[in-house]
Amino acid sequence: MTTNPIADGAAALAKNLAEQLPAEILTPFAAERQQLAEAGIPAGVSSAGEQLSDAQLLDAHGKSTTLYEALGERPAVVVFYRGAWCPYCNLALRTYQAELVEPLTQRGATLVAISPQKPDGSLTMQETNDLTFTVLSDPGNTIAGRLGILTEPTDDAKASQAALGFEVAATNADGTAVIPMPTTVIVDADRTIRWIDVHPDFGTRSEPAEILTAFDELSSSAPTSSRSGTPGR
Repeated sequence: MTTNPIADGAAALAKNLAEQLPAEILTPFAAERQQLAEAGIPAGVSSAGEQLSDAQLLDAHGKSTTLYEALGERPAVVVFYRGAWCPYCNLALRTYQAELVEPLTQRGATLVAISPQKPDGSLTMQETNDLTFTVLSDPGNTIAGRLGILTEPTDDAKASQAALGFEVAATNADGTAVIPMPTTVIVDADRTIRWIDVHPDFGTRSEPAEILTAFDELSSSAPTSSRSGTPGR
């Protein structure tokens, strides 16, 4: 199945939100996106060649597991997302379901998505979007914290979220509002990071074609890092 690029879907989503929500609600989100984009990749983000560490996680039904157990002895694409409340995350994971699951399976690899939300949020994400790949909860953002990709909504963004009827802290397993920047990591079977693509602007994501291209190129090249969805940059 072929879908439109995530960037096109995100643009359409932003347009729909602008038509549905008042400016006073949307303006803080737009300001937050601009602030994050201008700040760029945080200092100290993990690089290709480093080890992706293990951690205790929860599956969508609240059962304890670990990242290594979920990955098995296979190369993998690990996607860090903000939560089921994020429309851009839903868009991205639906696209990954359509365009990554089968190609990765054919390559002997797996796809795993991780967020800091409670397991019931993971289950909602999985069921709402008909996801067949593994969706895990990382209480306390242990893995994302070690990768150096954590952030937190601005106070104004939190106020807009509250006006919409939700709070990130209430959805997160640890009761904080700390969330990962949308990030895609390709790892070898030995858990070595081969490619990492961090998106400070939460309205953007790694495109499926870019992920697959990076995956294929890495089978015969040195580890690379990406800052904006382009392998090796």
